[in-house]
Amino acid sequence: MVHDPSPDSARLGLHIRLEAKPEHAKAVEELLTGALALAQEEEFTTAWFALRLGPTTFGVFDVFGNEEDRTAHLRGKIAAALLQQAPHLLAAAPEILPVDVLAAKLAGSPRP
Repeated sequence: MVHDPSPDSARLGLHIRLEAKPEHAKAVEELLTGALALAQEEEFTTAWFALRLGPTTFGVFDVFGNEEDRTAHLRGKIAAALLQQAPHLLAAAPEILPVDVLAAKLAGSPRP
């Protein structure tokens, strides 16, 4: 029997890179930390992380069980808030990369 290393709830993801205008880095940080409450409301989002990658570079990484859930997230409140603020806060358009999760370890995941 072949073990599938990615749990059913974490098969697909999004890797999003955000470059803030230097004068708005704090506002982007606040937008992302404030978005945690919205992510917690999304039952279809398995895991959601807001990241600081550098002084003005930020990221979001989240995972989903299927394409419908990933699409729902992209059409949800977090994306709407980000896209509304992007022209003012960001130096460039967000880089949104859909990803396939090859393996994942989540709390409570069964071992192979």
